[in-house]
Amino acid sequence: QVQLVESGGGLVQAGTSLKLSCAASGRTPEDYDMAWFRQAPGKEREFVAAISWSDSTPSYSDSMKDRFTISRDNAKKTMFLQMILLKPEDTAVYYCAARHLIYSGRPYYLASGYDNWGQGTQVTVSA
Repeated sequence: QVQLVESGGGLVQAGTSLKLSCAASGRTPEDYDMAWFRQAPGKEREFVAAISWSDSTPSYSDSMKDRFTISRDNAKKTMFLQMILLKPEDTAVYYCAARHLIYSGRPYYLASGYDNWGQGTQVTVSA
């Protein structure tokens, strides 16, 4: 298992930027693929972006790829999500997720494919 702690959420105005962080600890994080999901009130958890620890290959939701950038710092065992041009519809709790590489055959965009989750960080975008 790996422990995940998100930070960086907050209340921002539309059009501004925000950078989320996810700090990983516990078992070797480089053996885990990582991802960001988000969940708005009354909606299902939604895939945002994923990144491989081994080669940093990113994958994005089509609806967010032009505004969001996922990255990681292996030395600090931290993953980031840079968000620009935020919109009120981006308001949600953002979750960090991880799965061991042995499960890499699972679709990266499905929440069910991940078995390690952070507690989430709230992002609220006002109009």
